[in-house]
Amino acid sequence: MNSKLYKRLMAGAAALAFTVTGATAMAEQVVRIGLPNPLTGGSARLGKDSQNGARLAVDEINAKGLVINGQKIRLVLDEQDDMADPRLATQAAQKFVDDRVVAVVGHLNSGASIPASKIYHSAGIVQLSPATTDPSYTRQGYKTTYRLVGTDAQQGPALASYAAKTMKIRRVAVIDDSTSYGQGLANEFAKTAKSLGVKVLSHDATNDKAIDFRAILTKIKAENPDAIMYGGIDTTGGPLAKQARQLGLRAKILSGDGVCTESLPALAGNATGNVVCSRPGVDIAKMPGGAAFAAKYQRRYGHPIEFNAPFSYDGVYIIVDAMKRAHSTNPARVLAVMPSTNYRGVIGTTTFDAHGDLKHAVISIYDYRNGKRVLIDSIRM
Repeated sequence: MNSKLYKRLMAGAAALAFTVTGATAMAEQVVRIGLPNPLTGGSARLGKDSQNGARLAVDEINAKGLVINGQKIRLVLDEQDDMADPRLATQAAQKFVDDRVVAVVGHLNSGASIPASKIYHSAGIVQLSPATTDPSYTRQGYKTTYRLVGTDAQQGPALASYAAKTMKIRRVAVIDDSTSYGQGLANEFAKTAKSLGVKVLSHDATNDKAIDFRAILTKIKAENPDAIMYGGIDTTGGPLAKQARQLGLRAKILSGDGVCTESLPALAGNATGNVVCSRPGVDIAKMPGGAAFAAKYQRRYGHPIEFNAPFSYDGVYIIVDAMKRAHSTNPARVLAVMPSTNYRGVIGTTTFDAHGDLKHAVISIYDYRNGKRVLIDSIRM
């Protein structure tokens, strides 16, 4: 073969190879979604549950194929452990900004979401929490804060109303764990309880790492309440319920979603049957896509959901829906279309009010029977 012809053919082949390689490289754009969760510490089980739900959504979307404005997209979760700690939460938030995420599905805990929200606001990045219930989270004047559950301003009153009207509670002692979540829930409960004629005998504070509640409970025993309302999570609420029973208190234990978990029976023992609790969201059995999602989750992970998984799962899909409607993966354009969200997913139809809260929240009420959490009422707010 003529050497000049050979060189031209080789040069053409090299150019073609470069073109094909370049096209392949450009064919798929990586888009990151921030996923902060408490993966260590007292809230780790709930954080892992939320993480599992988001991973399930991303894997499904990537398997089906996602195209935004003619560009093939591969979603990647940028996962950070915030340990439900405000300082670590802000560090995670800054990393997401530096990593140029399109949006964030998180944080889980109010005490992490609220300080981190300032960073997302400054960067113009959507923060969609699957679990934050403190009302102040969406009342800071930020256009970036959204949530997929009801608030403590709804959950606390719903639990108080159920206690007063259905359980006929007349005297209650209140304890909180000194966190943003625990204090907020306890305060909202107490305010509504008083308005319904329930006498709030006392309001004590502990902390979210406490294991011995006998001093507080001994004082409360002398007050002879019909119920004790605890604002906190299951790792402290379980021992509190157990120690109350050991001290001979007959009072019912009332609490919110932090305590109302599948893991409570292992933490509270035979005192679990004395607990009545609330969750700010539709029960999985009542969700339009709940049964199918629960089965899918069980197949993937080998155990049932705790609670947060369907919310973080829908959270990922809602962000993708916003990208599709914006015809863009630009965070500013995704943020611009979030107020008009009308997405039907596992948890039902999600629409937001002007603050980023759900327009139609549901509070679920549970008790425990034979070591299993049982839905006893659903209250639409």
